Amino acid sequence: MSAMTAAMDAVLDADRALVTLLIEVQLPDHTIRLIAGSGVLLWNGNTFSGADPLFGTLKAIDDISDGTGDEAPALGFSLLPPSDTAAALLSSPTYQGSPVYVWLAGVYPTTGNVVPDPYLLFSGELDQPTLTIDRGQRQVDFDCVSAMERLLDDDEGARLSDAFHQSIWPGETGFANITGIEKTIYWGVATPAGALATGGSGASAGNFEAA
Repeated sequence: MSAMTAAMDAVLDADRALVTLLIEVQLPDHTIRLIAGSGVLLWNGNTFSGADPLFGTLKAIDDISDGTGDEAPALGFSLLPPSDTAAALLSSPTYQGSPVYVWLAGVYPTTGNVVPDPYLLFSGELDQPTLTIDRGQRQVDFDCVSAMERLLDDDEGARLSDAFHQSIWPGETGFANITGIEKTIYWGVATPAGALATGGSGASAGNFEAA
């Protein structure tokens, strides 16, 4: 059974399938909406075109990898910015983490309209940009990772304490009034050598043990 709609399946089964990729990058101050090719397509109330007025055109897009083991799905694509300013902005750390979406879209040949419900191929975020300047051409290559990448964080540096807890969830005071903790618990780091914790209230020196 196909994961696509009946309309999309019909387009792909046609003798002359007309398909393209819709690419959307939601930057903090601008949204890039491109198609793989030239022209203009309207979908979901938005305009996708072959060139963005600020950040140029799509040069290439890599195959989307599914990811195996401890790897999340990934995607790479390249933009050709029209100016040094645009290239510098695309390489800015403030753009890292911006949402990225890629759809496979069918197009009706007779009308040029997008077939309803394009198939979402990738949903993730910008990770690492690489700027290359050669022979008068500026190119920014992006590595993108799936939102599942967040699940692979190892929580290094996390602490079981009120201060750390509120640094992640401000105002959540679930740890504020905890008392009588008998043993220090270390998250994301190795237990410091020689760390000691009491075995309980009123314990004698003989009840101390290494954490």
